[in-house]
Amino acid sequence: MKFQRLALIGCGLMGGSFALAMRQAGLVQHITGFSASEKTRQRALELGVIDQACSSVAEAVQGADLVLLAVPVGAMHSSFAALRDSLSASALLMDVGSTKCDVIAAAKASLGERLNCWVPAHPIAGKEVAGIEHAEGSLYQARRTILTPLPQNSIRQLKMASEVWTAIGSHVSQMTPEAHDATFAAVSHLPHLLAFAAVNALTAQPQGPAFMEMAGPGFRDFSRIAASDSSVWRDILSANRAEVRTQITHFRAALDQFEAALQSDNTDALQQLIQQASDVRSTWTLQAGNACSTASED
Repeated sequence: MKFQRLALIGCGLMGGSFALAMRQAGLVQHITGFSASEKTRQRALELGVIDQACSSVAEAVQGADLVLLAVPVGAMHSSFAALRDSLSASALLMDVGSTKCDVIAAAKASLGERLNCWVPAHPIAGKEVAGIEHAEGSLYQARRTILTPLPQNSIRQLKMASEVWTAIGSHVSQMTPEAHDATFAAVSHLPHLLAFAAVNALTAQPQGPAFMEMAGPGFRDFSRIAASDSSVWRDILSANRAEVRTQITHFRAALDQFEAALQSDNTDALQQLIQQASDVRSTWTLQAGNACSTASED
């Protein structure tokens, strides 16, 4: 398996890391790149992530046999529309979007007869920092990549998509789009929202800055993902808002239990709630191929 031309749409952390991984694995001969920012395109060229900086999506995609769409989920619709007419009927198109139901809807509305070229994908990898400068070829190694195949996908396409991610070190799984969005609302999207909210709640207090000066490893570990890219997470939370709101309801119910125990000074109930969580967390282990998604698509 070797591709003649990879078109990278979105020269940020996720896309740049994919390009570097493909190059290091010897799986691609030539890489074109497009990003909305000319500065980002030129930086990707300077860093050797891409071989050719293109001024449009259509130019980058022309003649490519592999296309990776690594833009925020809010930009998927316009990106699909921009690449449709230049996409070869035999090309493999994939994305790295952190939500799937909305992206599939966008593709169905925009890709037309090229819909069957696209295999939806979500690599569960990332950093708190965004940008092409932070791209690294090892980003996807020992991480899970979720494929949510379409009925239009052929066995050959699905096999090729799986082989691409496997070749750069990922463990590949399949889910339905609905199961994907429900799962990651619970284990990724809500935790990010809570981290954002907790930091905002702290800093909104008059003594917030003074409190933060005293913060230790617990605050560091809990708040780590609050440093994630704001535009990326705006799009993710908005796109998956129904599932995220469901998880907020579950969290609010759990928080109410803690508040009730504190209000009534019921130390037995408080300890039971803590112990329940402690037992679950102490027996949980990060499964092979999993990592916290801190998506930073550009």
